[in-house]
Amino acid sequence: MAESDYESVLCVKPEVHVYRIPPRATNRGYRAAEWQLDQPAWSGRLRITAKGKMAYIKLEDKISGELFAQAPVEQFPGITVESVIDSSRYFVICIEDGNGRRAFIGLGFVDRGDAFDFNVALQDHFKWVKQQNELAKQAQNPDPGPKLDLGFKEGQTIKISIANMKKKEVGSAGTAKPKAAGTSGVSLLPPPPGAKTPVLLPSSSQLQSQPAGARHTDFLLDLGSSSLESSSTASSDLWGDFANASGSASSQTQQSTGWVQF
Repeated sequence: MAESDYESVLCVKPEVHVYRIPPRATNRGYRAAEWQLDQPAWSGRLRITAKGKMAYIKLEDKISGELFAQAPVEQFPGITVESVIDSSRYFVICIEDGNGRRAFIGLGFVDRGDAFDFNVALQDHFKWVKQQNELAKQAQNPDPGPKLDLGFKEGQTIKISIANMKKKEVGSAGTAKPKAAGTSGVSLLPPPPGAKTPVLLPSSSQLQSQPAGARHTDFLLDLGSSSLESSSTASSDLWGDFANASGSASSQTQQSTGWVQF
């Protein structure tokens, strides 16, 4: 069974009254006080059903359930169901006989709560109809929605952090520390007493690059020349100081302690 063939019941009220109403004299609306409320034309049961988007107000016999009249409702509020201007318990509905003939009759409820339920049942149904129409329109014309903008805005920056980066050695002034020049492959030794130049010892790499026999002889020659020059210079200077100190008699007599002044 298709959804349009299924008929649902929206509201049931066990007792309602139907009235013959006079023609409307003005456009301001119907007034229930103009009806003969103490003499209803018919009394019975009311059912509101829905089939698809249509709603139907059915007036039925209380005992047998025989249909007395029916009012198809395409929209609410509308001309099919209209409230009176002087009461909340009475309405004017347009009934049809199925052959194209229509008539307006008065409908009254014994209790105000029943009239309220009648009104709400029709409102809820046509609210649902409106939602279905909107969903159908969206299905035919889907809205793509706002586009996602992933571009950079003006003045926007990003910060990237890369791990495991080796830091350079930085000195106190914020610059990289320079390596000492002339120290690669050569180790410096403190000079002997009286020497003016330091003695440079060859590195292990330099010794390995030379022949085995020449390694020791060159090293001894370099060391001997440096030590001979240093000792000759130091001896001349030292003996000169001793000669000056020993030849000066006045310097010995000036010191009361007897020590020689160098």
